[in-house]
Amino acid sequence: MASDKIKQTTDDSFDSDVLKAERPVLVDFWAVWCGPCRAIAPHLDALAEELDGKLDIVKLNVDENQQTAMQYQVRSIPTLLLFKGGEVVDRMVGNPGSKAKLAEFVSRHVA
Repeated sequence: MASDKIKQTTDDSFDSDVLKAERPVLVDFWAVWCGPCRAIAPHLDALAEELDGKLDIVKLNVDENQQTAMQYQVRSIPTLLLFKGGEVVDRMVGNPGSKAKLAEFVSRHVA
């Protein structure tokens, strides 16, 4: 079950959803056909609930939004980019394997 705390973003809304966000934003670059992308979805849902108010999580479908994926040099999915103040501060490529590893990745930048 997908969390209602996770927002879908597009090439058109990326600027307002991510770059101008007041909180840190974790962007999940994914595609429907990507097995590892589907595998991390429950971990992202849980993290969105736990860090509500501290971190925004958004998903960007790379098949439907190629411009943004190219701009951030996403060549493999899933790719997770963490933004603070409109800038990329961290990057994770591939499935982290567990919610704990994903939480550790995010915790370096979220108070």
